Amino acid sequence: MRKDSAPDISIVILCYKAGDLVPNFVARMKKVFEDKDLSYEIVLVANYNDYEIGRDKTPDVVSELARRDSTLKIVANPKEGMMGWDMKSGLKVASGNTIAVIDGDGQMPPEDVLRVYEFLVSGGFDMVKTYREERFDGSLRLVISRVYNIFLKILFPRVKVRDANSKPKIFTREALKKLRIRQDDWFIDAEIIIQATYLNFKIGEIPTKFYENKFRKSFIKFSTVAQFIKNLLIYRFRTLFP
Repeated sequence: MRKDSAPDISIVILCYKAGDLVPNFVARMKKVFEDKDLSYEIVLVANYNDYEIGRDKTPDVVSELARRDSTLKIVANPKEGMMGWDMKSGLKVASGNTIAVIDGDGQMPPEDVLRVYEFLVSGGFDMVKTYREERFDGSLRLVISRVYNIFLKILFPRVKVRDANSKPKIFTREALKKLRIRQDDWFIDAEIIIQATYLNFKIGEIPTKFYENKFRKSFIKFSTVAQFIKNLLIYRFRTLFP
């Protein structure tokens, strides 16, 4: 990696409770980029709940990875929020000219990060994301996702993306600076999409496959839908974006 300039891309990997899945995912990610004429950095976010110390070994797994690979950036702090807080803590330390974020449990292929990067650059986009064209994670998650996106488009009709919650998402640094991301929970994906839409970002989407996680239960339940709709309503009537 060039020492005198920012990397071409920062890859923020959200590792919460991913445990032993992280090393293989990181190895796959590095393999994707090792033969490319790109400088990159990897930021591993392994924030944890104090009450789960000893049960969630992800911070230890990530620390061991960093001990063996000094090129990795690590964020591992007691949690002050949910997925949104984790994402913001990773974005804060990313130094690349473009910044991608992806979950580290393997449900989304690491190869997608390179795909969204190349699409961003070739198309002159401010932001590029995937949409889950094929899903293998069960009918419940599919229904929840469709409900998410239906309510999002009803309340924010200018939003045209197919799948707001899908990752990886990638931004130019200039675009990311324009976003005022405040959410600390799962609503952060919708917040990003709403703001990007009303800021007239040029947004690109490409298809991906979303795989089942056979090693960990989903954090998303029907109760999450109710919270998501509540957040949408609050955001619709309080937001600075009409």
